[in-house]
Amino acid sequence: MAVVLDQIDYRILHELQTDSSQSQRELAERVGLSQNACWRRLKALEAAGVILKRTVVIDRETLGGGFVVFSLIKTRHHTADWLARFRRHVSAIPEVIDFFRIGGEYDYLMKIVVRDMAGYDDVYKRLIADIELDTVTSYFAMEAIEEQRPIPLR
Repeated sequence: MAVVLDQIDYRILHELQTDSSQSQRELAERVGLSQNACWRRLKALEAAGVILKRTVVIDRETLGGGFVVFSLIKTRHHTADWLARFRRHVSAIPEVIDFFRIGGEYDYLMKIVVRDMAGYDDVYKRLIADIELDTVTSYFAMEAIEEQRPIPLR
């Protein structure tokens, strides 16, 4: 069910996507609310599941995560049990930072962040261990032109 938001809600979301570290006072001032009214709006957005969590964006290259790999996976298995097992398996690999079930020629898409090719090879070996996959096709990013952009709001 869609959540109905007004312009103030959208301004709050925009501000938080721009800088989630700002104080509640700063946020309230930027969106034109009192602190109490802003706090109530934040709590309502969280309760409605619009705001899932607040986090920071880390420069992955500074911390040694300069090698980005997009892996596409095909499988011959499409049962609920296999899917649950595969989700648990992939979720246990911390270098997989995004994981999607997709439509089209492939079944799954993963974004993997590692230090280098050897790091990817290690992830690949863990990925194929103890789980049957039909095809794993990987593409290596040469440059991040836009990454971790805010979700467009109206």
